[in-house]
Amino acid sequence: MNAAYKRPVSVLVVVHTPALDVLLLERADRPGFWQSVTGSQDEDETLAETARREIAEETGLDAQAYELADWNITNQYEIYAHWRRRYAPGVTHNTEHVFGLRVPRQVAIRLAPREHLRYEWLPWRAAADKVFSWSNAEAIRQLPQRAARD
Repeated sequence: MNAAYKRPVSVLVVVHTPALDVLLLERADRPGFWQSVTGSQDEDETLAETARREIAEETGLDAQAYELADWNITNQYEIYAHWRRRYAPGVTHNTEHVFGLRVPRQVAIRLAPREHLRYEWLPWRAAADKVFSWSNAEAIRQLPQRAARD
């Protein structure tokens, strides 16, 4: 695939505390659109490597210092029309792989200003209600069951 285009494979990382507070980021290119950490997989990168890279780029956190878990959930969804130009012609769907990152408490975040405007830590129910993506909301709603397994 041409390096100028994004791969239609991505990660979604729900960053959370043991108390089930969830980190949300407000998109710079779409003010009012809140989400968890997300990003496309680079060529020759494992999904876990993608998750660690995106966490570092979007939050400044070193995922290796915390508990990163592959939730073994895969979602396929149609790419919003206004973002399709980032993908090769004819690509309309993305495959998303869900991860969780447990941090010990609400930690300070260093935003990438070109990507995000603000961040918030919210209780999981409020976070699920605030995100714009159905797959992000569903992942956050699974957090209590996921946390109970740890």
